[in-house]
Amino acid sequence: MSNIPLIMFLVFIAITLGITYWASRRSTGSSAYFAASRQIKGWQNGIAVAGDYMSAASFLGIAGIIAFQGYDGFLFSVGWLVAYLTVLLVIAEPLRNAGKYTMADVLAYRLKPRPVRAMASLSTLTVSTFYMIAQMVGAGALVKLLLQGKVGYNQAVIGVGILMIVYVVFGGMLATTWVQIVKAILLMAGTFLLSILVMAHFHFSFSEFFAAISQVTYHDAKGAVVVKDFLQPGLRYKPPYGPLDLISLGLALIFGTAGLPHILVRFYTVPDAKTARHSVVWAMVLIGSFYIMTTFLGFGAATIVGPDFIKTHGGTNMSAPLLANALAGSIFFAFISAIAFATILAVVAGLTISATTSFSHDFWTNVIHSGVERKPGEEVLVARISAFVVGAVAITIAIVLGPTANVAFLVALAFAVAASANLPVIVLSIFWRRFN
Repeated sequence: MSNIPLIMFLVFIAITLGITYWASRRSTGSSAYFAASRQIKGWQNGIAVAGDYMSAASFLGIAGIIAFQGYDGFLFSVGWLVAYLTVLLVIAEPLRNAGKYTMADVLAYRLKPRPVRAMASLSTLTVSTFYMIAQMVGAGALVKLLLQGKVGYNQAVIGVGILMIVYVVFGGMLATTWVQIVKAILLMAGTFLLSILVMAHFHFSFSEFFAAISQVTYHDAKGAVVVKDFLQPGLRYKPPYGPLDLISLGLALIFGTAGLPHILVRFYTVPDAKTARHSVVWAMVLIGSFYIMTTFLGFGAATIVGPDFIKTHGGTNMSAPLLANALAGSIFFAFISAIAFATILAVVAGLTISATTSFSHDFWTNVIHSGVERKPGEEVLVARISAFVVGAVAITIAIVLGPTANVAFLVALAFAVAASANLPVIVLSIFWRRFN
């Protein structure tokens, strides 16, 4: 049965490469390559936004944190969900009205175009690189673990990087969008099935489920048996600085999400601002449902699999796959593992397209050449070349850092830069007339 995860990985890769081939025949011209010709429907863009946003950190990381830190782990997911209220009420519609391909299109109206585009491009590349390296490190460690030694860490990172480059170089935004849609549907289906199986284990009784959560047994660092109530706060955010840490995290997630370049570029793929607003509502429904279900995954792993077993069989990030294996055997384990792999591929593709779009459109065309595209198709060509460079840099750094790198720190850094650098200048540009 150990070959099943590999087979499912290959099936998903074949499907996404088919999507890329189909999209490559339609991605001619700047509008088609950078914004999918602005023909993506609201519900499609909403699913794609959700697919772009629900990363491996969400699927594997949040479930793992809940499995080890209970209620405090659940608070992580709240910030990600609330963040989309900021996107819906503040960002989506004005951004779609004022921009063309990137967030710098909006900023260039109020500020000196060349300096602000240079800084916006630098910020986009910084955020995308931090986020992408975290995903690549996670991909390498995850694939190595799930394929049980058939593929090494370095080979896994290189494989994910090559696929990411293929999606972006040949398929552009259209291929990236449909890869994210497929991934989001698979992720929601897998999470829903796993949540149902968890509740079936407790005979669909919430009282039985919560009773088990209040009596989680594991061994502490000294080897002593500990019984903890995972419904009570304090396992992660402990006095005196725990509440401050939680507030800081919430601010970074809520404001960082509204400033993430790979989320913002999605609003340029729809025909108008009304559709952009509708797509955010679709995304909120899917993301909200997903994060509610991560509580079933995390608490289910804590009560059914147990923190001790998870710790010795791959660590925190393996909580959801190990839960799938415990409840439905190796085939479902392989399915959940393949979804985790699909999650990583879709997110790195979204990050790459946002980084290359910003470099090509903002820096190459508008900074270096003062807004004049010298030859037809040059902007797209530069974007494709930069995709190779971005991919090579991400692969190299992920290999140098190795599988033990602190990916949570890299993701937090990406959110912090987006929250403190990108969002304030976007909001001020949109809403303050005297901003200069």
